[in-house]
Amino acid sequence: MKKLYYLIALSFLVIILWNLPVLYPLKLLVVFFHESSHALATIFTGGEVSEMVIVAEQGGYVMSSGGNRFIILNSGYLGSLLWGSFIFLWAARSRSDKIVMIVLGVVVGLLTVWFVTNLFALVFGILTGIGMILSGRYLNPRVNDFILHLTGLTSMIYVPLDIFSDTIDRSHLISDASMLATEYGGFTMLWGGLWILLSLFTILICLRWSMKNR
Repeated sequence: MKKLYYLIALSFLVIILWNLPVLYPLKLLVVFFHESSHALATIFTGGEVSEMVIVAEQGGYVMSSGGNRFIILNSGYLGSLLWGSFIFLWAARSRSDKIVMIVLGVVVGLLTVWFVTNLFALVFGILTGIGMILSGRYLNPRVNDFILHLTGLTSMIYVPLDIFSDTIDRSHLISDASMLATEYGGFTMLWGGLWILLSLFTILICLRWSMKNR
């Protein structure tokens, strides 16, 4: 029951702070997860990444060639959802929060060096990776547990909200969903709606699994 109260309180904290600058770094990290998921999907399906850019306005893009286009276009939102889910469940189900934080920092740093091509994202990714490593090395497990829970929860909440904004509220804009509609059929709001349903289902499953005893 204490864990339930903790997760409810943390969820309300994220919602209350959503439009305040304090969550800006975490939102930017979700954008990093989104774009790096596109890049990884490209590499894993046999393509090449020529450019990965993240800007201060919480946007970004990946320039690539080859690979499985369908998987690549689906990997952005769904990839960042998986990032958030894994981080959240890792924190909820593991007692090795310090190690988890260090591993996450190393992964963020490596992905930054591997893919990022603009200065802003390069600085952000390297500083974030170093910060995570230092947190895992020097801060106590409870602090790391809180940071991991907050990061995972923010990423999961950000995904359906961002999908709604990009594919339904502003469906006229070019997005992953609009490109899927153009190349594979359907329409932007259809793909966006499917992603939202999948993301909400995934969030509910993660919250349920997180309640089980470690």
